[in-house]
Amino acid sequence: MSKIFKTRLDLFLSGFFVRLMRQRTGFYLVGPKAFTQSARVMRKQCFLLGFLLLLFTGLTLANEPDVSPKPEEKEGKPKTFFTELDENLNETFKPVSEFVDDTVFYSVEVTQDDKGAPIKMPLVLVWLGTAAIVLTIYFKFINFRSWRLAMRTVRGRYSKDTDPGEVTHFQALSAAVSGTVGLGNIAGVAIAISLGGPGATFWMILMGLLGMASKFCECTLGVKYRTIVNGKVYGGPMQYLTKGLGEMGMKPLGVFLAGFFAIMCIGGSFGGGNMYQANQACSQLIEVSGGEGSFFDQNRWVFGVALAILVGLVIIGGIKSIATTTAFIVPFMCGIYMLTGLIVILSNIGQLGEAFGLIFQGAFAPTAVGGGIVGVLIQGIKRAAFSNEAGIGSAPIAHSAAKTNYPASEGIVALLEPFLDTVLVCTTTALVIIMAGTYNDPGLEGVNVTSAAFEKSISWFPYILAVAVILFAFSTMISWSYYGLQAWAHLFGRSKQAEIIYKLIFCLFIVLGSAISVGSVINFSDGMIFAMSLPNVIAMYLLMPRVKEEYNRYLEYTDEFDSK
Repeated sequence: MSKIFKTRLDLFLSGFFVRLMRQRTGFYLVGPKAFTQSARVMRKQCFLLGFLLLLFTGLTLANEPDVSPKPEEKEGKPKTFFTELDENLNETFKPVSEFVDDTVFYSVEVTQDDKGAPIKMPLVLVWLGTAAIVLTIYFKFINFRSWRLAMRTVRGRYSKDTDPGEVTHFQALSAAVSGTVGLGNIAGVAIAISLGGPGATFWMILMGLLGMASKFCECTLGVKYRTIVNGKVYGGPMQYLTKGLGEMGMKPLGVFLAGFFAIMCIGGSFGGGNMYQANQACSQLIEVSGGEGSFFDQNRWVFGVALAILVGLVIIGGIKSIATTTAFIVPFMCGIYMLTGLIVILSNIGQLGEAFGLIFQGAFAPTAVGGGIVGVLIQGIKRAAFSNEAGIGSAPIAHSAAKTNYPASEGIVALLEPFLDTVLVCTTTALVIIMAGTYNDPGLEGVNVTSAAFEKSISWFPYILAVAVILFAFSTMISWSYYGLQAWAHLFGRSKQAEIIYKLIFCLFIVLGSAISVGSVINFSDGMIFAMSLPNVIAMYLLMPRVKEEYNRYLEYTDEFDSK
């Protein structure tokens, strides 16, 4: 593209942008420099949108299906635009998805099961598990001795309304928890127990407790190195990788790792934090509304549009709107699910002792299902990592918006997150499944294992489960929209138009996710989410002395405050 064309395009976009902002938002730009900068940013994003539209069109038209009818398809469902799009996307993304999956989740064989099949350990789980252990020891088991301080802090005892930030400690915690509590707590636990036996629950709980130290470290860094522009907070690994490593004389490395993290985070927000959630919520709604004959089964896109509108209404208000919504939804949805689980457990209280016996016996028995102790250990670690995302780097983005003058205060609050997510919610699911014995049913898998377990005591539980899944999905999507937006702003600037473009794309992916399954795209997205842990854990190792300094400073403040 010639320089003359770029200049003319800038002039056109400058005028268009100013007119649009004045008409729609009342936002004004002053001076030629502001015109040029806005035009350049908008030009980049126009090219990006053009590329996405070209890719979308190409994927839709690519691999044109054979028009001749196939025998097995004559009596099946007729192909629609979305089913063909699903097939094309899966086929196109499959090689990329397999490469990312093989790279990020590269595994080494550690043992074999009773049938001689290899049991492999993904190295990314070793990476996260080792970090959790190292940080637990380095911070002198802060995850086991700071409960009272965390509870006092989250209630706002040491905070003021005038402290810098956008949301309260509780709202930041709710936003972060909503991004982790989801379908993994329902279906993921069932998968872990089905593959590894009841003993996987023990290792899941242990890794949840150790992961609290990782949350403390990364969320303290998120607040310490955040940037506040006109009252709006920009935080997360992108900031502490750039600034923190810059303080240590490693700025080029920090800039590179921050960019890598941002790209991975955007991909994760569109896939695992969006499309997968919408797809599973729609599937659960179809399940309770008539199955294959229901209206939503034939018109999944209708659910997607409705969900996209609801999500759009929340995320348009930024982190304050997201935090306010999650502060209501998270206690409500967790309360309903936990109360239902408690009812089931109490109605079968006589089996509780046997359930715990199976958990401890299965955790250490050399004949445990799925490869002995090591096989059970792998399943527990895997579920804990997928569930609470400790060390991934997503939570610091939400926690960095907390109102505080002491970064470690939010780190202390954040360590409650894996406890709520993994130790409480996941353990409740595990106990219900173990007491019902549905994990031994070969005809059930995933969320159906959990549903069948609850249904044994509560016949109408599938309806509660549908509500829970939809609420879990909704809260996860609005939190991940904020994570992705922060990463988007890091790459494309903090302008209003950049924010609007991201939110529109995010809502579009909700509709697509509801209508199509795109298994290869979801696998690709999962790989991107766990790839975020690579730069994030490096930053935690290098900057943990700064975290200890902030923790000691906060302790001095709280001791002085309590002595008054």
